[in-house]
Amino acid sequence: MSDGASPSEPILLSAYVQGGREVEYVTEAVQTRWISTGGPFIARFEDAIREVTGAKHAVACMNGTAALHVLLRLAGVRPGEAVIVPTLAFIAAVNPVAYLGAHPVFIGCDEYLNIDPDLVRSFFADECVASDDQLFERATGRRIAGIVAVHVFGNPCRMGALMEIAEAYGVPLIEDAAESLGSRWSEGPLAGRHTGTVGFGGVLSFNANKIVTSGGGGMVLTDDDKLAAEVRHLTTTAKADPVRFVHDEIGYNYRLTNPQAAIGLAQVETLGERLVAKRDNYHRYLQGIDDVEGVWLLGVPEGTQPNFWFYSLIVEPTEYGCDREALMHGLDAEGIQTRPIWLLNHMQPPYKGERAYHVERAVWFWERILNLPCSPNLTEQEIERVVAVIRRYGGGR
Repeated sequence: MSDGASPSEPILLSAYVQGGREVEYVTEAVQTRWISTGGPFIARFEDAIREVTGAKHAVACMNGTAALHVLLRLAGVRPGEAVIVPTLAFIAAVNPVAYLGAHPVFIGCDEYLNIDPDLVRSFFADECVASDDQLFERATGRRIAGIVAVHVFGNPCRMGALMEIAEAYGVPLIEDAAESLGSRWSEGPLAGRHTGTVGFGGVLSFNANKIVTSGGGGMVLTDDDKLAAEVRHLTTTAKADPVRFVHDEIGYNYRLTNPQAAIGLAQVETLGERLVAKRDNYHRYLQGIDDVEGVWLLGVPEGTQPNFWFYSLIVEPTEYGCDREALMHGLDAEGIQTRPIWLLNHMQPPYKGERAYHVERAVWFWERILNLPCSPNLTEQEIERVVAVIRRYGGGR
């Protein structure tokens, strides 16, 4: 990977880092005239992702949102039904529910920002009723058609607990692993499993800021032969006869292009190096702010090996001396790009009328989190620049 910026250059939140063979592979894709879909790099990219994740099938598509849309449809989500989703997650984890005409039910988070299984369990027990082996929300009568669990910033969810709940109530559980390529469980019944390979199906994203990018792009992960075939069929416009253009159902033009897959393949080849760099830089940040009162980094869930995609600094203003906004502006003045966490989904204008259940902890994090620069090629010197500003603002300014 290339070196980071010099001390005088801006430090981006999450910069694109070339892995090594991107230009070579894209040139090959173009020279062989496979510039659209169906080229050989797509299969090679899928193979590489299968090897990394251990999934039996990896089906490439245009982005993670499209992958989630198709999975929710195949899980049986229908118009007028309800899907359990986290309020603390990028809105792309929620929008596909609306695409299908269903309603999100927003659930609060645990101490690692992920959807809280205890809240899902209590919502099902206290706010829903079972009938004919299905679960319905008592207040609206809507069938609970699915659960979407997002591994936020690469931290694996408590999937064991979520799977127990999903299986007990017969509700499909879909993993949005868009941010967690390279993340695994290291202990317990799921030890060695990669995120996205436990539930009904999993989703990856290769958006520009992800640990591995193809500019855009996504994947569906599954061990189910039939589900993989259905995903591939729907994402290629449900074309039953490719010669005579017969389409046997309403599908989607959700295909990944060959040049994009070429970039993604080159990026995956350096994933191990990126994971090491991400982990090491997380610990450098930890060490740098260890003695600064009122700020700390979001921790790592016990029994997991995350990819450390984002570094979330929690700013407690009463102890630190200023709030998250003041620190963000101070870092920006020094040429250091940071970002607050997303506006919570139950607060987003399109979803203000939907149900939100015990989101208080999510609101607490939303008010305090500042995401620090986390590019894979971030240098020790750049981390020192970031830490110096954080230390200077401690105690107020």
